[in-house]
Amino acid sequence: MKPMRRWTLCTLMAPLAAPAAHAYPIDGYADTGIRRVEGARLAQEGVIGGSKQPPGALLTTEQVDLRLLDHKDLDLPTPDPAFAADLLKLMGSDAGSYGVAVLDLSNSDKPRYAEHRGDYRQNVGSVGKLVVALGLFQALADTWPDDTGQRIRILRDTLVTADAFSQSDHHKMRIFDVENRKLTRRTMRIGDQGSLWEYLDWMLSVSSNSAAAMTMREAMLLRQYGKDYPPSEQEIKRFFKETPGKELTALFQRTFFEPITRNGLDLENLRQGSFFTRQGKHQVNGGGNSYGTARQLMLFTLRMEQGRLVDEFSSRQIKRLLYMTERRIRYASSPALKDSAVYFKSGSLYSCREEEGFTCKPYAGNRKNFMNSVAIVESPAGDYHLHYISTLVSNVLRRNSAVEHQTMATRIHRLIEKANPAVKPEAVIASPLPSPPDRAGVQQVPPATSPPVSPRQGLQ
Repeated sequence: MKPMRRWTLCTLMAPLAAPAAHAYPIDGYADTGIRRVEGARLAQEGVIGGSKQPPGALLTTEQVDLRLLDHKDLDLPTPDPAFAADLLKLMGSDAGSYGVAVLDLSNSDKPRYAEHRGDYRQNVGSVGKLVVALGLFQALADTWPDDTGQRIRILRDTLVTADAFSQSDHHKMRIFDVENRKLTRRTMRIGDQGSLWEYLDWMLSVSSNSAAAMTMREAMLLRQYGKDYPPSEQEIKRFFKETPGKELTALFQRTFFEPITRNGLDLENLRQGSFFTRQGKHQVNGGGNSYGTARQLMLFTLRMEQGRLVDEFSSRQIKRLLYMTERRIRYASSPALKDSAVYFKSGSLYSCREEEGFTCKPYAGNRKNFMNSVAIVESPAGDYHLHYISTLVSNVLRRNSAVEHQTMATRIHRLIEKANPAVKPEAVIASPLPSPPDRAGVQQVPPATSPPVSPRQGLQ
């Protein structure tokens, strides 16, 4: 067995996350060791400064669960013509710039489905990080198929040290020192450390490209070394230096392409074909383009809700990693979703060309302006009178696509409410969160500024 590079969480440096949309239930620190969520819990209780959570973000880990375990045979229903017509009206004159799918599960025995240009394919940006999570959890399940306890130990106790794969990224990270209860924000640096679970959280909560690249590196190593994972830092350097490029490409595709087809999805319509950082791409050629469609993202999310994405353990963990527990952005920032539990991932890619009278701005490109959203909504949180999945890919030029998706979220929510008019019960919000045991020895990391985003092109 190769030498380990972990173990105890108390030896790790403070975790990294950012002041954007944060995931994982905020009582989850004791079970996972994700120290960023402990900071969110303390802020919610007023112990430290920080943003308070909206009502829909206060579910406990136990309350965040899979809702379709009794409907594993459910596939996408035949689109409902009336529902599809109503959905089309929401997009107005921009309908030709959208691909949208909505699955209303409020009555799970009679689900309703509608889509518009469901097979419209484009680069889905950071939504591709869902594929990274799938690849990692597939590798975990293949290595320890009958031992979820060992999978948890690997997630919680494996120490990952950021190397060149992580460079570079403009996303600021949230660094919470649990022992001193101090928060700083900066970008990821070579040498930063965290558990594998924390890297997943950073990747999916703040959409860190650096964390995504490191998670991809770890998934490939797990696929390569199996039960001998994790290898030592020295062995990692040797492996990526000495392994021929074609073999690394093949390993990349076994790690991130094969799980797509193994889980009943279409690789021609959902694929993450490269690393999320320049240095990651330099070290490993993924050998493919990256893209997705509203329909394939819907199938991915439906299988997760059914416990069919790898297995129930993996599906449950991915859903919890998508639970939004701080500032909500883009689609999830709709005021209509304040009382809802939202499980969310977004991604964007915009670029600009010279145009008289036009000024390039973030998320408002005139050459391309991709915005992509995946959301499960349970409303009100804890009662689930409404339960639906919504996936959107769009290319509405020159307008702020984050605002466009926020507006679409409100319209879709009102459409679902109209179709399910029963009196909504009061939300059953989580009881006061328990205080996890203290974990000492968290090393303080000094703050630093992050490089600005280029005004000409942006990827998130």
